[in-house]
Amino acid sequence: MEISQEIEIVDLALWIKKEQILIIGDLHLGYEEYMQKKGIFLPKFQIQEITKRLQKIIQKTKPQIIIINGDLKHEFGKVLSQEWEDVLQLIDFLTKNSKEIILIKGNHDKILGPIALKRNIKVLEKYEVDNILIVHGDKTIPTTKKRVVIGHEHPAIVLKDHGKVEKFKCFLKGKYKQKELIVMPSFNPLLEGTDILKEKLLSPYLKDVSKFQVFVVGEEIFNFGTVRELRQ
Repeated sequence: MEISQEIEIVDLALWIKKEQILIIGDLHLGYEEYMQKKGIFLPKFQIQEITKRLQKIIQKTKPQIIIINGDLKHEFGKVLSQEWEDVLQLIDFLTKNSKEIILIKGNHDKILGPIALKRNIKVLEKYEVDNILIVHGDKTIPTTKKRVVIGHEHPAIVLKDHGKVEKFKCFLKGKYKQKELIVMPSFNPLLEGTDILKEKLLSPYLKDVSKFQVFVVGEEIFNFGTVRELRQ
């Protein structure tokens, strides 16, 4: 589904058709090991699930460039052993399926440099192409571009039907200072996301999302109207 001119939603990714750029974000690799250190056991399956899902997206789009828009790894202060393994495995997989990999630094990526250096990949604060700024979203970045793509927030909505409650990841599209703003969900299968209808939002780009359009990711992509309409 086209969310903006020349930009399509493909599952949990964004596809910029003209430049053949695929954008994913908020993978938070190493999350299982991080939780285990806190005494919560989670089976280590996310890298397999992420790779499998990405394979289907890449088969559809055949990208020249793949951008990871922040929070590639999860642990703030150090690099966990699982993060080393999972990040390198993912980068090797993406390298085989594109001509260039670009890593945009997220707030969880304090020590991403040593990992990226092993594969000679640069870590950037932002990436600009055509009239689009791609940035993680934990802090605002000045730009003359007309469109901004962020992650960081992990948007989702909770739907209720006859007692059944389920959370769905979603994309948001709205305005930030006269610029078009697109917010991407987390690509990590273990992180369901922030309920944009009720929970406090973290990104400085998202002061008021009531007029933002909601695009829910299921077996297909569904336009659910605005946040304000869903709250009523």
